[in-house]
Amino acid sequence: MQVFRGFHHAALATPSAISIGNFDGVHRGHQAMLAMLVSEARHRNLAACVLTFEPHPRDYFARLQGKPELAPTRVASLRDKLVELERCGVDRVVVLRFDQRLAAFSAEYFIQAVLLDGLQARYVLVGDDFRFGAKRLGDYDLLDAQGMLLGFDVARLKAYEVHGQRVSSSAVRQALANGDMDLAARLLDRPYAISGHVQHGRKLGRTLGFPTLNLRLAHARPAAHGIFVVRVHGLSEQALDGVASLGLRPTVDDSGRVLLETYVLDWAGDAYGKLVRVELLHKLRNEARYDSLQALSAAIATDVQQARAWSALARRHDSTSRI
Repeated sequence: MQVFRGFHHAALATPSAISIGNFDGVHRGHQAMLAMLVSEARHRNLAACVLTFEPHPRDYFARLQGKPELAPTRVASLRDKLVELERCGVDRVVVLRFDQRLAAFSAEYFIQAVLLDGLQARYVLVGDDFRFGAKRLGDYDLLDAQGMLLGFDVARLKAYEVHGQRVSSSAVRQALANGDMDLAARLLDRPYAISGHVQHGRKLGRTLGFPTLNLRLAHARPAAHGIFVVRVHGLSEQALDGVASLGLRPTVDDSGRVLLETYVLDWAGDAYGKLVRVELLHKLRNEARYDSLQALSAAIATDVQQARAWSALARRHDSTSRI
């Protein structure tokens, strides 16, 4: 899969089938849309292209208003989003920087400058709630009318539902905020996961007796927070059980920086620089502030004990279900 920052590239001169959106989480609704996009692209001999934005447009407008709390929490980093888009069979992803200039594009100018001149659109697929252009004045009807006028096809996919529930990034965010990892996994069609390269930290975990793998998050407002039972991929041939803290570490840090710290059970080795994927399987509790490092260490020990018990029970359940 090719990834482009902006659309001024010679490789983008080939005609495309395009889907537009933030695709935060690449949930089952996104997957249904992308399956349709790829099918149409193959049938029409076009490149299957996703057009997405960084930062999220709502992030941009929240900062513009000086109200960061209005920005949505993030389900996935750009890295994780790209991995899932590739799994869905997308040929290329174009990441546009959402800034003042792009926000000012009228809907008609966006169609001409971005979809036609920039990406050679021949087929455009959007969701049923799609809005675009300055002040969100563009919608499906306008896009369809312009398509008939300018020579590209337009289609839309209605809401995707699982057991009567609309699948959306908002629904995934809410499930993660509630610590309902089973529901999040059903909406995503996979366990919720965060990936990244292991980085050096303050080595405080070693002092406490629980050395951790540290992953820094590029975004400051992840959809999930707390202490989780996890499964770690990338350290060995087999996935490894662990317990992780995702959040602000209130006992030892007041910087406001979000960190995923993972203690891998029954494993020791050098993980620095390795790319790992941490699946968050079950929430144990929320973050808490402790009066001392001793109290923090005791809490971690309890978390480890509970993680072992949960993982053992999950393995027994998996073994029984396979019989």
